[in-house]
Amino acid sequence: MKPAAIMLWLVTACAIALAAPAMFQDSLLYHPARAQAADMVSAGLVAWPAEGDFRGLVAEPAGPARGTALVFHGNAGHAGHRDYYAAVLTRLGLRVILAEYPAYGPREGALGERSLVEDAGQTIALAHRLHGPPLLLIGESLGAGVAAAAGARQPEHVAALMLITPWDTLEHVAAYHYPWLPVSWLLRDRYDSAAHLASIGRPVLVAVAERDRIVPARFGTALYEALPGPKRLEVVRAADHNDWIRYVNDAWWRSAVGFLLGDPPR
Repeated sequence: MKPAAIMLWLVTACAIALAAPAMFQDSLLYHPARAQAADMVSAGLVAWPAEGDFRGLVAEPAGPARGTALVFHGNAGHAGHRDYYAAVLTRLGLRVILAEYPAYGPREGALGERSLVEDAGQTIALAHRLHGPPLLLIGESLGAGVAAAAGARQPEHVAALMLITPWDTLEHVAAYHYPWLPVSWLLRDRYDSAAHLASIGRPVLVAVAERDRIVPARFGTALYEALPGPKRLEVVRAADHNDWIRYVNDAWWRSAVGFLLGDPPR
């Protein structure tokens, strides 16, 4: 093979190797589960705001709600798989809305940062209009990026944010998993939470899993350090990305919610 042909082959191979991750970013980042709204409803969880206009699931506390927690879940499954948030937070007197993304569950729409963040903004505005303040945003993993971006656009509707296993910017996580790729060139969805929250002016609690192998704790810690405050960092000891819920109890949640909503110390 002539040198020119070898060079052409190498350039073509490199182009294909670089193009593949760019072309398949959605399948690498988003893992939606499809389901009918009726199949997602369970004990204590009903369609919100209505089955015919489904944007998620809602659970009400036993007594009057002291506020609303709006939960944005991670990149896999659907909102119905996050009923553990409803179980613990309704016991603390909060109304809990498990928000659903476009292209997840029964919802139509496009995947991608622009689609998810714009839709989340509509959900935040609707929750505030229907239920009033205080509105607490909770985002887990991908949902932390969604909550940060959407909440920063309308801080007047947001009382506080809880970001669980978050990153500072998705670029850093992508570079960690694919160190041989020029991710800064290839990455379409950025979810730059540190930039979005640089002037949020609301209490933010950042919870990282000590042994997180998907979003290593240092990226969440970097986000915490970039925040202006008031802020609080919680390290869930011994926990990994997907099992952190097993390592926190009602007292942990009570303390976290108390910080975010300004409860007097006990």
